[in-house]
Amino acid sequence: MPEREEGRRVVRQRGLWFEEFEEGTVYEHAPGRTVTEADNVLFTTLTMNTQALHLDAAWAQHQPFGQRLVNSMFTLATLVGASVAQLTQGTIVANLGLEGVAFPHPLFHGDTLYCSSEILGKRLSASRPGQGIVRIRHTGRNQDGVVVAECTRSVLVWSRGAAPQ
Repeated sequence: MPEREEGRRVVRQRGLWFEEFEEGTVYEHAPGRTVTEADNVLFTTLTMNTQALHLDAAWAQHQPFGQRLVNSMFTLATLVGASVAQLTQGTIVANLGLEGVAFPHPLFHGDTLYCSSEILGKRLSASRPGQGIVRIRHTGRNQDGVVVAECTRSVLVWSRGAAPQ
């Protein structure tokens, strides 16, 4: 609900409260994210992943895809991250887990990742009053609509009015 500060209406961006999630709803997140070589190399080296498939262009050109691949952990992090502003910004308690993580097609430098999320179900927490568990299927597609990543995430979120100020 909008707040009033000094006579002005103030709207704060937030995710959804537990009650606002509806099973079957699909959210298309914007904007898409064009992945650069710099993104891939920085993420790969920051995470100490020395896989030549991400770093060594000369070596990768002789591999099945003929070029370096975007680090799949970068793809996964971006896929989930794209949903935050719309779904869980300020309403999350914790991520509980990921399952069914798959990368059916590689992402390459210069590809644009478009992400969507489908609400699979929800239930109130039996042990944490004022909180509920939401299951979300995240899907990432490249600029051609090809699925490059998917996963199902369970997330603990606040119920309306239960979150600390």
